Amino acid sequence: MIVSRTVHLLARYLHTLRYLRAEQIYGRVWFRLYTPSPDHRPALALRTGAGTWQQPAKRRVSLSSPTCCRFLNEERDIGSAAAWDDPSCDKLWLYNLHYFDDLNAEGAAGRSAWHTALIERWISENPPGEGTGWEPYPTSLRIVNWIKWALGGNAMCAEWQGSLAVQARWLAKRLEWHLLGNHLFANAKALIFAGCYFDGAEAATWLAKGLRILERELPEQVLPDGGQFERSPMYHALAFEDVLDLINLFAAFPNAVPERWQGLVSSLPELATRMHRPLAVMRHPDGDIALFNDAAMGIAPSCRELEGYTVRLRLPALSALTDGVVRLRDSGYLRVQRGECVAFLDVAPIGPEYLPGHAHADTLSFELSLFGRRVLVNSGTSVYGTGPERQRQRGTAAHTTVTLDGADSSEVWAGFRVARRARPFGLQVDDVGEVWCVACSHDGYRRLTGKPVHRRVWRFGQGSLSVMDTVEGPFREAVLRPSVVESARTRSSLRVSGRSKEVFLSHGETIQG
Repeated sequence: MIVSRTVHLLARYLHTLRYLRAEQIYGRVWFRLYTPSPDHRPALALRTGAGTWQQPAKRRVSLSSPTCCRFLNEERDIGSAAAWDDPSCDKLWLYNLHYFDDLNAEGAAGRSAWHTALIERWISENPPGEGTGWEPYPTSLRIVNWIKWALGGNAMCAEWQGSLAVQARWLAKRLEWHLLGNHLFANAKALIFAGCYFDGAEAATWLAKGLRILERELPEQVLPDGGQFERSPMYHALAFEDVLDLINLFAAFPNAVPERWQGLVSSLPELATRMHRPLAVMRHPDGDIALFNDAAMGIAPSCRELEGYTVRLRLPALSALTDGVVRLRDSGYLRVQRGECVAFLDVAPIGPEYLPGHAHADTLSFELSLFGRRVLVNSGTSVYGTGPERQRQRGTAAHTTVTLDGADSSEVWAGFRVARRARPFGLQVDDVGEVWCVACSHDGYRRLTGKPVHRRVWRFGQGSLSVMDTVEGPFREAVLRPSVVESARTRSSLRVSGRSKEVFLSHGETIQG
């Protein structure tokens, strides 16, 4: 038993590590071994902006009193210095605390006195280089939020400018090459903001470093269909906001970017227009995003806020979506709209091979809205870390699809790891005639005894939807997860390969193979 468990553990590590890039491996070693000393040199002079800064997208209010914050549906008092690194808090909650998103949230002008006090507290209670607030990701988001707040007309005293400079210097030496993806992109964005906000040779080095990363990462992180490459609607909305913020910044400081980078800057509006379409496609009729992979409402600005931002930046408007099947070919999602039925189908790979940290085992899951209201949804994400709830939310059982023999379709583990991955294949789309049909299979369960394959077929008729799941190959137990039974409008069934009958299952019921 011990030998078998050890072999299984080693295999899981092997199937996880084999996809990593070399820079992630040596980057992790470097990140752990090298800790720079904070640079306390005086702040730089501020750059004079020759353009106009537009109001950015607003987030939800998170500061409910001078010493009370609400993140991830959890409200806490932050009146003491210990609150910044409270060990009883979830790591993601603490990250949000250090972002300072409320500086640019709805009604922020009415809380300016609270914001001023909170910035002063943060500077005095978070010594440079120490604690959660100085990790690269929260540092990146805080730099951007403070600068956006200042560009919005709020006075920033010399002490705060000095802290910003110290944060930018620190970040420039703590870039997250071991993580890549949205973390590295956030690092680059912060350096670009600091490089434009401040003036002088040092600021120019931050700007150049950020632009080099941007030039490298944009072609990979934004897919040809405009989707963000981690295949999460939430992270796509965040990446879309990032690009809009950069367009806004470069318009406010048109003389900051050297000629070498002007082509990159001029390409951003077209890129933003391309990214706008997947945001519209992956949006439920209630106006918010579908919950595939790591996704939650209220983290990114709302779709409506992002739409308004594009208008202020004078970007082209999109045509309204009408009945039909829209396929995001590179992202791997389909939207099917037929009358009062809107469905979102996941036929996507889990994400970049080397970066599956935000992936769920949700292949062939789907979400459904009827008459403007959500009927079937995935779990979404409420926590990060490595706890049991994080594992549950990433597992197949938390999604609208089929679980075989108690296994996940992709081997999600340790909070942000994936070993063997489900790969969709055999996609067929027929949207001609009275019944529209989408069919796809995945091989995620082929690692199990008998090598079973899950195939799902969605049939959209006039006023009806049926979903049929076929398991090809032997298995012990199958659990169908959509919480529906046969009805006039929706039908869910599981067909056992080689048998003629269909077995209808409600949530939690099983069928023996």
